[in-house]
Amino acid sequence: MDVCGVDDVSPDTPFKARIDDEDVAVFQMGDAFYVTQDLCTHGPGSLAEGYVEGDEVECPFHQGKFNFVTGQPTAAPCSIALKTWQAIVRGERVCVHRK
Repeated sequence: MDVCGVDDVSPDTPFKARIDDEDVAVFQMGDAFYVTQDLCTHGPGSLAEGYVEGDEVECPFHQGKFNFVTGQPTAAPCSIALKTWQAIVRGERVCVHRK
């Protein structure tokens, strides 16, 4: 399933997209792309609007953090992992396999 263009994302700026009926955040680290649910598991924060450093994103709602590669929480108050999708680059597009 097509999610976005590779140029829609940069290492410092995630991209908010939609898979079926769910908002997702697309991240880039180096040449790799990662896709997680956009909604923080702790509150109403959009991770696509979060601060990115390395392989972590800080939620703008309560400043909890997640590793966007694994989906695992890395800083309180976040304690529930994010749903993730495997991202695949096809040409100039970021795609995912539906689970």
